[in-house]
Amino acid sequence: MLSRRSLLAGVAGVAATGAMAACGKKDDNKPAAGSSGGTKTITLGFSQVGSESGWRSANTDSVKDAAKQANINLKFSDAQQKQENQIQALRDYISQKVDVISFSPVVSSGWDTVLQEAKAAKIPVILTDRQVDSDQSLWVSLVGSDFEIEGERAGKLLEKVLTANPLKAVNIAVLEGTTGSAPALQRAAGFKKILDTHSDWKIVASQTGDFTRDGGKQVMAAFLQSHPEINVVFAHNDDMALGAIQSIQAAGKKPGTDIKIVSVDGVHDGFVAMSQGQINAIAECNPLLGPQLMETIKKVLAGETVEKWIKTKEDDFLAADAAAALPNRKY
Repeated sequence: MLSRRSLLAGVAGVAATGAMAACGKKDDNKPAAGSSGGTKTITLGFSQVGSESGWRSANTDSVKDAAKQANINLKFSDAQQKQENQIQALRDYISQKVDVISFSPVVSSGWDTVLQEAKAAKIPVILTDRQVDSDQSLWVSLVGSDFEIEGERAGKLLEKVLTANPLKAVNIAVLEGTTGSAPALQRAAGFKKILDTHSDWKIVASQTGDFTRDGGKQVMAAFLQSHPEINVVFAHNDDMALGAIQSIQAAGKKPGTDIKIVSVDGVHDGFVAMSQGQINAIAECNPLLGPQLMETIKKVLAGETVEKWIKTKEDDFLAADAAAALPNRKY
């Protein structure tokens, strides 16, 4: 798992790592990418997690659109949330001798072997959205969010919600993301930092909904049967929160009132629900990473220095902000 300390330690080696990776792919008889005249078209092999949520669909569209705008030849694969599919896709890209590989890993662990293969082939790897716990020398940069901070932000948003609407006892149900994935692990860790500062907050149920709307609906229905005392939901993404809303309503309770809901992402449907008072707050996770990714790719292949972690800009929203913000949502 990538930490702030390990990132700082790794920054010093980024330039060397990027340069080495780029040099391995450079053809001295051709101008570098981005130079004038006879520029070689960059081929990018990109493996996406899947299409489990509105966030992921927006992320995929952003990558495809940005590649087209940057005149980068994109080879795209959908892992359907299976690590074995993603590893096979990366190996296919290596055999096809693409210029650069990028992927959003399904889970955090289990990547060392295939990343070693990419390194041996002198193909630089750039992570998007999610982190891995592999040796940092095996990848050049990460373009994505700080999930632990997102979890903290969600906890602080819950503080604001409960300040305006106090509860005698705060009984929290957590809808976790995909088991073993970086956002699930780190959003949980960040939220716990805030949880631990409140003696009256208690997690009474926690289970994965796999980042899907149907998963959130099913898990929440089971939670309400086994833990009728639940009065707060922390969902690791909007789609699970939206599924939970259906189960809360089916149980004869009012989402956002009887059961407070805080989630992460900020997709359009989440803002609609928030504008209707069904979700109380959302910590944004920006999926529009495509332009930053293409810019990073060009720098790496040109031998330029890039940061080890290129973070996205994100905001926090309460229900009172939703109506005004909704028309401007791009995903």
